Amino acid sequence: MGTISTRVPDELEEELEAYLEEERLDRSTGVRKLLAEGLEEWRREHALERLAAGEITFTKAAQLAGVSVWEFAQLVADHDSTWVSDDHLEADLEEL
Repeated sequence: MGTISTRVPDELEEELEAYLEEERLDRSTGVRKLLAEGLEEWRREHALERLAAGEITFTKAAQLAGVSVWEFAQLVADHDSTWVSDDHLEADLEEL
């Protein structure tokens, strides 16, 4: 397991301490949990952006987001994203 060390503003550290107390977590566990949740959100947003830009297919976007195509379909609907195009549809059908 790798080690990450960083300096944070006092306000952020105070908020982290409040989170750790509320969730009853030690510092390492809490920071790992927050980092994992942040990266999960970033993967989903990144996949949505690339899909909307036409860079990847729907199926590839779901894989990039780390979710099933059904979960990604709900994510797309929740974000009111447009993703259907002739090129994407053909590529997705070929992947299936």
